[in-house]
Amino acid sequence: MSEAVLSEQTKRVSYGDTRAKVLKLFNLGDTAFHILTKSCAVAVLVLLGGVIVSLIHGSAPALREFGLGFLTSQSWNPVTEKFGAAPAIYGTLVTSFIALLIAAPMGFGIAVFLTELCPYQLRRPVGIAVELLAGIPSIIYGIWGMFVLAPFLQEHVQPGLIAAFAGVPWLENVFSGPPYGIGIATASIILAIMILPLVSSISRDVFETVPPVLKEAAYGVGCTRWEVMRRIVAPYTGVGLVGGIMLALGRALGETMAVTFVIGNAHKISPSILGPGTTISATIANEFTEADGALYTSSLIALGLLLFVITFFVLAASRLLLARIQRQEGR
Repeated sequence: MSEAVLSEQTKRVSYGDTRAKVLKLFNLGDTAFHILTKSCAVAVLVLLGGVIVSLIHGSAPALREFGLGFLTSQSWNPVTEKFGAAPAIYGTLVTSFIALLIAAPMGFGIAVFLTELCPYQLRRPVGIAVELLAGIPSIIYGIWGMFVLAPFLQEHVQPGLIAAFAGVPWLENVFSGPPYGIGIATASIILAIMILPLVSSISRDVFETVPPVLKEAAYGVGCTRWEVMRRIVAPYTGVGLVGGIMLALGRALGETMAVTFVIGNAHKISPSILGPGTTISATIANEFTEADGALYTSSLIALGLLLFVITFFVLAASRLLLARIQRQEGR
């Protein structure tokens, strides 16, 4: 066999060995990447399971003592060790709902202005200014709400609301009572300001995903700007808008310090949104360091478990709603 043939065969063997080594390294890299990502996913599930187990274990004494009555009782007396979660649940849901009613339309309006109406040179500065609201610590919102917003509402807004709705069925109870300044309405306004950047930022981002050709075609056939937003942009971005609202709702449900400053921290259910109340997170923040009995501590942990369950159901409902919207779009 000639030397040329032997040299060619040697090169082929060497090339084959090198290629096998490279493929082996690629396989090792893929395997390591798969193990790493799978470990991260499993770690999240383990942490979540650990939180659930800890909450259930810590709240077990209170749940055994009070049963389902813990959900409906308005009593919260550490002296007699009688605890109920109804006022905290009511305050959490009402403040979050009112905050969403305020923040969602404002956030959508800001997003429409930034994407459709605002001069191009001002879009970035205005957008940054709105997003800066999200960087303010919650305790700063609480201090501002206590010393600025609450006195303003007490002197200039709440007396007018009480007088305006006096004698109006149902609304008279919603806007009744002395003008405390602090209360559920004040806490809802603070929450609305806190979640406003989240709603507006997500809405602006999803509005910008609409293909310009769709809007230009609508304008070309004579649609007004309102008709374009209603019939083109809103249907195209419906999933993203709902997702942003649910994220904002999740933030509102769990907010603690800002609400603690301005809600009044009263363990009672009042039909008036001007009256003081409490939330689950505010109750835990106020009283956990003072809980000196096993049943007292367990009741506070049970409140944390309830907040976890409420948040879980809100997120589950949002996923179902998003899935339904996607199915309708597919049709």
